[in-house]
Amino acid sequence: MLAKVYSYGLIGLNGFLVTVEASIMNGIGNYQTVGLPDTAVKESKERIHAAIRQSGMSYPVANIIVNLAPADLRKEGSIYDLPIALAILQASGQIRPIPENTIALGELALDGTIRPVNGVLPMMIDAFANGYKEFFIPWENAAEASYIDGATVYAVHSLNELLRHLNASEPLAPIPIRSFSGELVSSSFDFSEIKGQEAAKRAAEVAVAGGHNMLLCGTPGSGKTMLARAIPSILPEMTFSEALEVTKIHSITGRMKGSDGLMVERPFRAPHHGASASALIGGGTKALPGEISLAHNGVLFLDEFPEFQRQVLESLRQPLEDGEVTVSRASANATYPARFILIAAMNPCPCGNRGSKTKKCTCTPSQIRRYASRVSGPLLDRIDLHIEMTEVGYHEITERRPAESSALIRERVKAARLIQAKRFQNDGIRTNAQMNSRLVQTYCTPTGTAETMLQAAFTRLHLSARAYQRVLKVARTIADLDGESEILPKHYAEAIQYRSTELLKV
Repeated sequence: MLAKVYSYGLIGLNGFLVTVEASIMNGIGNYQTVGLPDTAVKESKERIHAAIRQSGMSYPVANIIVNLAPADLRKEGSIYDLPIALAILQASGQIRPIPENTIALGELALDGTIRPVNGVLPMMIDAFANGYKEFFIPWENAAEASYIDGATVYAVHSLNELLRHLNASEPLAPIPIRSFSGELVSSSFDFSEIKGQEAAKRAAEVAVAGGHNMLLCGTPGSGKTMLARAIPSILPEMTFSEALEVTKIHSITGRMKGSDGLMVERPFRAPHHGASASALIGGGTKALPGEISLAHNGVLFLDEFPEFQRQVLESLRQPLEDGEVTVSRASANATYPARFILIAAMNPCPCGNRGSKTKKCTCTPSQIRRYASRVSGPLLDRIDLHIEMTEVGYHEITERRPAESSALIRERVKAARLIQAKRFQNDGIRTNAQMNSRLVQTYCTPTGTAETMLQAAFTRLHLSARAYQRVLKVARTIADLDGESEILPKHYAEAIQYRSTELLKV
């Protein structure tokens, strides 16, 4: 007999339908899997054999051929254990035919337990969009599947439990659909704990409000790292669509196991400066996402910025411009979103004391030039705000009066983001930093005094066309924070100030 059961696969974040066909013919008991299976799929025979017997069913003593269609796409992982077992049982007449609008996903243990698998959410979203309404998934993947409104999802503990459901002896109840509620990113630091550095805190507010990249350059102990790690405390809550985007990325890497379903907090990623290009950008044999994609809709913090390998830093240039990255490998080619706020921190020189109020720099001009050259001009050009920080004084450190809290700053950020959401509701973007040249001309064209000011800054600061547009975008964000529909000269002046840091000049 011949039976079909439908499952799903992934290439990057994009799903594709897999038709699992099982053919049982008289013979001596050979088993063969075709359709470009990897080693994990080939080894599924033994898991399936044991799981079927442990579930109280008979494993056919016959020639069994399992085909995974389409045959020209590689099938990877243990996710096909469950649909193959169901196809074999259906072909041998032990269970009723499974409806064609049903998708089965899951790994089988030898005792018939259905173990969790990676990438359930992106596969289900794609399958549901293509008309598949019913799903059999592992119990431990139920949380991330419970937000797909309209789908009928059965979360199953074991093959035996699923077989009783299919034979109508003990029907299962579908899992309830949950509503989304965004949460603030937890942070161990609050802006009220940062002493002094009012200019840097203001720049951080601007960066978060408009989704702009920021570079903190200053002496050791000036508070660069503390400021960066406090930024999650002023990030606004994610929307449902943003949470889905983030969860899909984390799901395929296996980071959602044991979670409550969706990523409700904006990600904050801080890789070590020894990270490779593959770790940062994505790669490996399966072309998995890297840190820049795991930071999508959140923050990527690169401390000790010049200490990263130059080729690693240069690989950031295209994702910073496009908001996505394509990872190409011999066995896979995947495109992942990578729209994040880059917060980079660095010292102004090798000894760290250049520009210090209290310590003397011992670096020679050539040492400073070599150190600064580790971060290329084209990469700096893509960072909107360049902020200079120096040590705070004794009186600032011992100041007892509390500084402005993160909660107050967050409210201003949320108000500015709401203005941008309304402005760009028909443009497919969310923040000012994502504006293209056409949108910049529409929303950020300077006139009169502001135009004269920008012309002088363009010449004096040797701005490129890209840097000039980024100044305009930052000015638009500053105006949004002030609740102004028109960008005033003072907004342009503040935006220009963020491109004129002396410590970055050699």
